Amino acid sequence: MSGDVSLAADVMLPNTNGFGDRKAILVVRQDLDDDSMEAVTALHGAGWMHLAQRPAKNAQMKQSQRLNGQRPHPGEPPVRIGLEKHGDDFAFYVSTNREPMHQVGTNMTLHIEAPFYVGIGFCSHVPDKIDTGVLANVVLENAAGKVH
Repeated sequence: MSGDVSLAADVMLPNTNGFGDRKAILVVRQDLDDDSMEAVTALHGAGWMHLAQRPAKNAQMKQSQRLNGQRPHPGEPPVRIGLEKHGDDFAFYVSTNREPMHQVGTNMTLHIEAPFYVGIGFCSHVPDKIDTGVLANVVLENAAGKVH
């Protein structure tokens, strides 16, 4: 894609096996390499959410915003997370109880050249554990201000 982007999804982490290091993510990244420059927002199995960036190829991820929450439980409404790119600014949005999406914290700045990739994902820091994440009602708009 190129230009401004709004991306949002409902996130459910249905397994309750106590594994908190899994995460469902929304991402804007420069390329498809493992060490790509990128901006991400994520909901972790332990309940916390964050906005982070890899500021340069092969650099470590740097957390920009963190919101502590409760571990999601089956039967509860999904958490809705959003990532918005407006120029070089990235913003993190959330809705935890079906309230309107609202921005968390301040914008993070990262320059990513067009064209870039936009996507959703699920990952873990413990690759030998099997787990599940569900991203639903995904909205992707090629414009800022459309996270909902």
